[in-house]
Amino acid sequence: MSAALQLDGIAGRLSALRGGGDTVTALSNEARASAELLAALPPRYGEVLLNLLDRLESSALFSEESCSFSQKDLLDNLQVWVDKARAQLVA
Repeated sequence: MSAALQLDGIAGRLSALRGGGDTVTALSNEARASAELLAALPPRYGEVLLNLLDRLESSALFSEESCSFSQKDLLDNLQVWVDKARAQLVA
C-alpha cells in the first residue's frame, strides 16, 4: 500500500473516531502498521506519531477527568500531524 493511501487510512480512522464510529485501538493499529508512510517521511514524523499514539492509548484507559491527557486535544494534534504529513508527501 502506498504512503498516501496509508495516510488516507489514518485520516479516515481519525475522522471516524471523532464521530464516534471507531476506536482508539483501530486508529492506533492502522497508524502503527503504516510502514511505507513512516519510511516516506522524515524520522521525526514517526517519533511524533508514536508519542501521540501512546498518549492517546493512555487517555482511552481513563475517564477524561482522571487522565492528564485530553483526548480531544490529542485528536486535534493528530489531525495537525496528518495535515503536515500530507504536505510533506506532496512536497
